[in-house]
Parts: sequence; structure tokens; C-alpha cells
Amino acid sequence: MELPWHLYLMAFLYIVAGINHFRSPEIYHKIIPPYFSNPKLLNFLSGVAEITLGILLTLPFLTHFSAWGIIVLLVAVFPANLFMYQDKKASFGLPKWILLLRMPLQLLLILWAYQYT
Repeated sequence: MELPWHLYLMAFLYIVAGINHFRSPEIYHKIIPPYFSNPKLLNFLSGVAEITLGILLTLPFLTHFSAWGIIVLLVAVFPANLFMYQDKKASFGLPKWILLLRMPLQLLLILWAYQYT
């Protein structure tokens, strides 16, 4: 079964994002809300999940499973988007409108992944 090019684009984006969790972990540690314990572990797990799910997207017999995993991951990391919007330090000085725009963007990413479920 031939996979569409945009699925490979999605896979590439998640793999690169996952690798970035290990290249620049301090960025991710700052956006994890304080009510979650162990931000280092959460960063590690989300990075591994993004890389793994990105790779699995490219395997036709696992695309369906991986797409559901990405949806779960996007829902799980949504509190970080809210925290960035609410906390000045976590916002990295980005304008509020950009931080607000990230939230519906998360929904678009969920819809994109849902195409492959």
C-alpha cells in the first residue's frame, strides 16, 4: 500500500520535534505546568513518543495505530499550550496572540492525524 506524501511530512515533523526534546530539553521543561511532577521524565517520554509514533506512521500496517497515538499525545501535551499562554516565563516572550493561536492549531493537528485512523 502506497502512503500519501503528506503522511511522510507528518512523520518527519513528529520525528524532528521528538529529536528536539533531546537537543533542547530546557525549552520543554519550562513549558510543563508545575502541577506535573518530574518534567525531565515527561520531556523524555514525549520525545520518545513523538519519534516512535513518527516512525510508525510510515509503516502501512501500523499507520492506524500510530495516528491514534499521535491524537492521544496531542491531547496529553495540550496543558503545556495553556501554561505557555498563562505563564510569562513559559511564554518565552511570545505575543499572546501567537500563544492563543497555538491552541486551535493543536486541534488542526489532531484532525490531520485523524485522517489516518
